[in-house]
Amino acid sequence: MEAQDLPTAGTEDKFDDDNYPAYSMGRAAELLGVTQAFLRSLDTAKLISPQRSDGGHRRYSRFQLRLAGRARELVDQGTPLESACRIIILEDLLADALRINAERDAHGKTEEVS
Repeated sequence: MEAQDLPTAGTEDKFDDDNYPAYSMGRAAELLGVTQAFLRSLDTAKLISPQRSDGGHRRYSRFQLRLAGRARELVDQGTPLESACRIIILEDLLADALRINAERDAHGKTEEVS
């Protein structure tokens, strides 16, 4: 293998990074089975704010694609887009709160044992 074929420093980290903007709008829409207009509407609704390439094109991360996929599920079930976005935001906040509580509880149990 030639040196030019080897991944550059940090490349492997990008593969594991859920927040790395690896997907173009076209590829993201294709993966989710949605239109590019749907993805733009999620940006307008402030559910996801994709990063921009040097050329100004939207770039999406895997985390953003998961949020967009959840939005699509809710919209497909008849939930209005704005309501779907609010539901997803609240689900995300709840997940964060539960994680924080679990960490706090685990930390408290560790202190009790010592």
